[in-house]
Amino acid sequence: MSRPLWLLSTAACASLLSFSPVISAQSHVIAPPSTQTQGVDADGNLVARTHLRLVAPSASQMHFPSVSAQPSELPPFKGYLYETPASIACVYHLVDTIVPGCNPNLTTANPTGGSRAIAIVDAYDDPTAAADLTKFSTQFGLPPADLTVVYAQGTQPKQDPTGGWEIEESLDIEWAHAMAPNAKIFLVEAATNSFNNLFNAVITAANLVKAAGGGEVSMSWGGGEFKGENSLDAVFTTPGVVYLASTGDAPGTSYPAVSPNVVAAGGTTLSRDINTGALILENTWQDGGGGTSALEPIPAFQKQVKSVVGGMRGTPDLSFDANPNTGVWIYDTNAVLGTGWYVVGGTSVSSPSLAGILNAAGSFAPSSQAENEMLYSGKGARFNNINYGNCGLYIGTFARGGYDLCTGLGSPKELRGK
Repeated sequence: MSRPLWLLSTAACASLLSFSPVISAQSHVIAPPSTQTQGVDADGNLVARTHLRLVAPSASQMHFPSVSAQPSELPPFKGYLYETPASIACVYHLVDTIVPGCNPNLTTANPTGGSRAIAIVDAYDDPTAAADLTKFSTQFGLPPADLTVVYAQGTQPKQDPTGGWEIEESLDIEWAHAMAPNAKIFLVEAATNSFNNLFNAVITAANLVKAAGGGEVSMSWGGGEFKGENSLDAVFTTPGVVYLASTGDAPGTSYPAVSPNVVAAGGTTLSRDINTGALILENTWQDGGGGTSALEPIPAFQKQVKSVVGGMRGTPDLSFDANPNTGVWIYDTNAVLGTGWYVVGGTSVSSPSLAGILNAAGSFAPSSQAENEMLYSGKGARFNNINYGNCGLYIGTFARGGYDLCTGLGSPKELRGK
């Protein structure tokens, strides 16, 4: 069996101090094969890629020790400043108890909201999705999840031979549940990662959410824009459903995030003091997708930011921590990449997490456009406006006060107005 990509040796783990810089100094970021450049399948159908990155330490640190995990909503192992559900809830003020600095090793107050339903749409089958979600929930002190796995084409899909889509599915359900622990979670598995199969799965997911009284559909995948994409925008119009899609992990736009019928989920970086673990600031993630569409005209909800987007749809709308170097913990049983705790980043983190936050906010907008209209109008909404950093082609786009093409309106601050 192949070993996990980035799990730490016993000796390395034992040598860590409370806030050791050793691991982050040796780490590097990898993109699993599921993130490969958009292409076509054997039948000539366009295929989507995941928007996912993994943190991988040096080759001498290849697996975590078989020791008991930390209790009480803390990281699985001491000394790491990667994000937990409680630390994210602290950073984004999703809970009443805010610990100064929001250090993941000191922060234990988890989100407690959520209702109705969130549907996650992914490709291929993750046979251990429920068990991995249980492991994640137990570690972080979350209530048991209400998870239903649905095969969009009616029969159980095959597994992704690269293991990448399994990582994606664990990430998506675990972080949707983390942000909205009382919401029902549907994992809708498409037969393959072709857009045809994924969009059919989106329709199935939306109908499940509608039947549950409304909620969100999250899509942590996409591809470059293509001629005829506008004709697919109608897929994202089921009443009572808000659709979210990740904007990608490279400069430029991605479909379906760029659809006017979707809330586009971009990425930020949570910079922490390596000695104290305290949050310093939230800035841009240079690899986060964003920009103006080549094909989708400006929607009505962006008229207030026309000076930024011009006459075309701009992305992202909202953002969330997505830099893999400041990534989040997940648990995955993976026959290809290895079983254990992973740190992941990419805007694949943003879409399900923001779906959970919108769900927990409880507004349940009747459509994605209505959700975006509420966000852009600023009616009761509060955001962490990102004023530092840059992004985009040639890193020529800069964060600024108000809306920008790196982080959109910013990241969530409190649940109000969302």
